[in-house]
Amino acid sequence: MSSPSPYADRLSRIPVERREADVLGATTAYWVYGRGDAPLTLLAVHGFRGEHHGLEPVVAHLGDVRVVMPDLPGFGETPPLPGRTHDLAAYAEWLTAFAAAAAPGAVVVGHSFGSIVAAAAVAGGLATPRLVLINPIGAPALEGPRGIFTRFAVWYYALGARLPRRAGEALLRNRVIVRVMSLAMVKTRDASLRRFVHDQHDTYFSSFADRDVLRDAFTTSVSNDVRAFAPSISQPTLLVAAVQDDITPIAAERRLRTLFPDAELVEIDGVGHLIHYETPAEAAAAIRRFLPPSGADTR
Repeated sequence: MSSPSPYADRLSRIPVERREADVLGATTAYWVYGRGDAPLTLLAVHGFRGEHHGLEPVVAHLGDVRVVMPDLPGFGETPPLPGRTHDLAAYAEWLTAFAAAAAPGAVVVGHSFGSIVAAAAVAGGLATPRLVLINPIGAPALEGPRGIFTRFAVWYYALGARLPRRAGEALLRNRVIVRVMSLAMVKTRDASLRRFVHDQHDTYFSSFADRDVLRDAFTTSVSNDVRAFAPSISQPTLLVAAVQDDITPIAAERRLRTLFPDAELVEIDGVGHLIHYETPAEAAAAIRRFLPPSGADTR
């Protein structure tokens, strides 16, 4: 990376350890942040095309909690699931199995695409005392404020899948297109923070295993949203949403809150779909207020 992280000093004070777990026939790489005897454990699930580094700014502001963060199958250092289409059923099954192996009873946190995976898993029976969704996908992506941009993305990923493999993967990893995606999402006017955001996307946005898993994950991300699972989630749920999100408008997030039996919505102004990069302190503060009292079932 070429741009320093504004959160590096905070993050450097938190112990971190890389670990692996055998889940559904593949090795899931994951990282554990915080003290082993911390009173609470969170299990955090990153978004589409990202990997665990993306949520580190939030972790840096969470205080005395333990955070378990895997790379999703097919992204970062976790290989694809063997013999599986990487659809929502596969990701939800994987998350449930991973939680049982590495973070039983943890509070589940999902960001963006991770919000869909987390909601599907919890609705399907993943045991957690509470659920936190950051930038939740609360409406079909094609209906968002940038539906035209999403339609372009549909064409882009379809073309990447149709071209000869080498050409297709080169297109999907093209740095100019990655920068266009980054520019479309960033809202901050702080020059150093913008450089950091773009550098994060340059560094990690193309760490997918291959175009097949990327196509599957993208199709899953635009074919599903949290609304389908909200009524089936009985656990207290926190939605941390951005007022200027171009993927799910804030009006849709307000409607989404009403679909849960027990949910609260925290709105963060002045930011879009990159809460985890641009306003991680505000997100972490909302999560800390929401966390349950420490107990034996949250370790």
